[in-house]
Amino acid sequence: MSAGMSAGMSAAPDPVWRTALSGAQILFVAFGATVLVPLLTGLNPSLALLGAGVGTLIFQLVTKRQVPIYLGSSFAFIAPIIYSVQTWGMPATLGALASASFFYYVAAALVKWRGVGLIHHLLPPVVIGPVVMVIGLGLAQVAVSMASGKAGDQQVVPYETAIAVAALSLLATMLTAIRAKGLLKLVPILVGVAVGYAVSLMLGIVDFNKVINAPWIAAPSLGTPEFNVAAILFMIPVAIAPIVEHVGGVLAIGSVSGKDYTKDPGLHRTLLGDGLAVNIVGMFGGPPVTTYGEVTGAVMLTKNYNPVVMTWAAGFAILMAFVGKFGALLQTIPMPVMGGIMVLLFGSIAGIGLKTLMDARVNLSSARNLCIVSVTLVTGIGGLGVHIGSFSLQGISLCGVLAVALNLLLPAEPRPLSEG
Repeated sequence: MSAGMSAGMSAAPDPVWRTALSGAQILFVAFGATVLVPLLTGLNPSLALLGAGVGTLIFQLVTKRQVPIYLGSSFAFIAPIIYSVQTWGMPATLGALASASFFYYVAAALVKWRGVGLIHHLLPPVVIGPVVMVIGLGLAQVAVSMASGKAGDQQVVPYETAIAVAALSLLATMLTAIRAKGLLKLVPILVGVAVGYAVSLMLGIVDFNKVINAPWIAAPSLGTPEFNVAAILFMIPVAIAPIVEHVGGVLAIGSVSGKDYTKDPGLHRTLLGDGLAVNIVGMFGGPPVTTYGEVTGAVMLTKNYNPVVMTWAAGFAILMAFVGKFGALLQTIPMPVMGGIMVLLFGSIAGIGLKTLMDARVNLSSARNLCIVSVTLVTGIGGLGVHIGSFSLQGISLCGVLAVALNLLLPAEPRPLSEG
């Protein structure tokens, strides 16, 4: 029996067909979020599927296929990718995304050297909370523009039509997230996209020319990364948020399956696996990958803890990446549909940052904490930049560095403030 199979909770392994079916279900749960990131950022959806599959297999190789985790496109990078593409172009953005793995390697080395405690010391909630909020709110205007049917200064879809489509997409997503039950509750974004697409079809704003001209079977067109120092310095600090998300994901799946994966195979191995996946996927043009909470939810719902299920999910994702017409169909989704989803998505990311502060009971009556949060939010959302020659830090990257630096450098207060 393989190591992966022995990780299952049942005495006898499931038949292959049942494990494969469970893998297809995992892909379905993760599918909406995986392809949403490239659809919002201009990356290739087929490469996102290929990257998720390859990234998951790399992760399994490094962790000896012991952890039931599937890696999909990371939401934390949506706003930074959009900004980077507009500023430095797609090739430089791909190189920067591949370089974002640097922080994963540093984190893995630190955990191996000093244990998990050092990560929590460098990245406490007072640092992570506002940085995640900036990631969500930094490009809120982009979501509004897309929901309004605008690409730059050009009105691509009539305003009234665009707003109606975006509103219905947003409403369907919210109602599914609030009222749906079972497996459907795990895919509210997919439901929102489906409703928005159906309305767009009725309004005649879907263009099928790409689908008609696309072949059935086609290898995804790989990206060509270029390494621009400014783009890399901008992108690397963005990895702070998904690294914290990764730690949370590993702890969550451990609590679901009843195992401590931070000890075996070890958090340093899971971080290294995730970092290698981000590095390699970025090199061929896919979005950075990360652990998926919805997959953890599906594992908890199905009580199938066998890591081989994730191998099947990865295999199916890779196969779908080579269906040319499928990739072309994804690209026919109109801009207002994506805009409506982005309104909720960007706000939700900001909400996660706020929840981080609340769950940790960060005392904002403390002058020290208030200084860290305030400076991080204003410099990040305001897009402040520091330029010294060819060196440049701005927006999310600058606020991330500032948050870590302020937390390390600001002196501790002698006593808690008794009054706000």
